[in-house]
Amino acid sequence: MINISEVLETNNMVAHEKLDVRTITMGISLLDCADSDLNRMNARIYNKITTFARDLVSTGDAIGREFGVPIVNKRISVTPAALVGGNACKDSADFVEVAKTLDKAAKEVGVNFIGGYSALVSKGMTPADERLIRSIPQAMASTERVCSSVNVASTKTGLNMDAVRLMGEIVLKTAEATKEQDSLGCAKLVIFCNAPDDNPFMAGAFHGVTEADAIINVGVSGPGVVKTALERVRGESFEVLCETIKKTAFKITRVGQLVAQEASKRLHVPFGIIDLSLAPTPAVGDSVAGILEEIGLERSGAPGTTAALAMLNDQVKKGGIMASSYVGGLSGAFIPVSEDQGMIDAVSEGALTLEKLEAMTCVCSVGLDMIAIPGNTKAATISGIIADEAAIGMVNQKTTAVRLIPVIGKDVGDTAEFGGLLGYAPIMPVNRFACDAFVGREGRIPAPVHSFKN
Repeated sequence: MINISEVLETNNMVAHEKLDVRTITMGISLLDCADSDLNRMNARIYNKITTFARDLVSTGDAIGREFGVPIVNKRISVTPAALVGGNACKDSADFVEVAKTLDKAAKEVGVNFIGGYSALVSKGMTPADERLIRSIPQAMASTERVCSSVNVASTKTGLNMDAVRLMGEIVLKTAEATKEQDSLGCAKLVIFCNAPDDNPFMAGAFHGVTEADAIINVGVSGPGVVKTALERVRGESFEVLCETIKKTAFKITRVGQLVAQEASKRLHVPFGIIDLSLAPTPAVGDSVAGILEEIGLERSGAPGTTAALAMLNDQVKKGGIMASSYVGGLSGAFIPVSEDQGMIDAVSEGALTLEKLEAMTCVCSVGLDMIAIPGNTKAATISGIIADEAAIGMVNQKTTAVRLIPVIGKDVGDTAEFGGLLGYAPIMPVNRFACDAFVGREGRIPAPVHSFKN
C-alpha cells in the first residue's frame, strides 16, 4: 500500500528535485516488414510504426498529467535495420531511404527519436551490415529523429576490429556530413560492446530479435533526487551513504514501474523493463557529477572518482531490483559530458580528462558518451578509442559504448553547441600518439577465456 507520506514525498521529488520519467520507449519488431521490393518494404515499415505507436505520445502525456510526473520523452525503437533491409537494399542509398521512412514515421506519431538504424557485427559483417554502416553519414545528415548504433564486440564473440576500423572512418564522415551543426550527426551514433536488446535510452536503443512484436520499456531518471537525499546525510558513514542511495533508487524505480504498467495497459502492449539510469541533463541540479561531488569529491575526476562512481552505480542497481522484477536496459549512472553541467565544469577546469573518463566507464553503465574532440582527429585514433572502450566491456562482461563527436573546424579551447537535452561541450584533447598500425590489422580480437561458459 502507498501511504500519504509517500505521495507527498514523490510530489516533492517532482516539484523540487527534478524527478522525471525520462522516456517511454515502444519497441516495435519490423521483421515481418522485410520484402524484396524497397518501396513495398518502406510502406510496410511506415504503416506498422504509425499503427502501433499512433497513441504513444498522447498516452504518455495523459499519464504524466494524471500522475503528476513529467514524462519528458516518448520514443520508438525498432529491429536493427540491417536485418530488415538486407533483401531490399542493394546499396547504401537504399538504406538511406529506409532511414527517411523511419524519420517520416517518427514525425507522424510525434516522438522525438526513433532508434534502430543499427547493425550487429561483433563477429563479422554481412553485405547488408556493411551497406547500412556505410550509409550512416548520409542517413544522419538527411534525417532529424533517427538514431543509429553498431555493436562491434561482445564477451561471447570477441572484438571485430574490421568493424572498429570502419566505424572510425564512419564517425569522421558523419561529423563532416553534419559540420554545419557542430557535427551533430555523431550525437545520434553509438558504437557498442554487449549492446542490450531492451535499452529505452537514445541514441543506442533498438528492438532486439528476442523481443515480442511490440513492447513498452521505461527509462526513469533522478540525479537531483539522489543528490538531495545525500545532502541530508552529509558526513555520515559509507553504510549510511549506501543505504540512502538504495532507498532513493527504490522510490524512483517504483514511480517508473507505475508509469510503465499504466502505459502498457492503455496501449495494449506488453510491459518489458524499467531502466533505472541516472541520466543527467544540462539543467542545474540534475547532474551525476553533482552526486559525486556531494559524496566528497572537490570535482569529478579527482582521485576517488572511480570508487565513488562504482559505489553509486552498484547501490542504484540494488535499490532498483528491489522495486521491480524487470529492471533491464543499462540501469545505473550515465556520464555524458555535454549533458551534465557538472561534467562540463570539470572538463573546463582540467579535473576530468578523456583517460579518466575511460577509467570511470569500467564501473558505470555506459561508456565514453557525448564527448567532443578536435575535428582534425584521425579516423585511426577514433578507432583506437572505440577498441579500448569495447575491450573494457568485453573483458568485464558489461555494456560499454562510445559516442564521440569530432567537431569539424573546432579544436581544444572551443565549445560545441548541440542544443536541448544534448547540451554543449568543451572540445577535449586526444592523445597525439598514433595507433594506425594496430588498427590496420585485419580480423578480430578473440573473446576472453572466461567467455567459455557452456
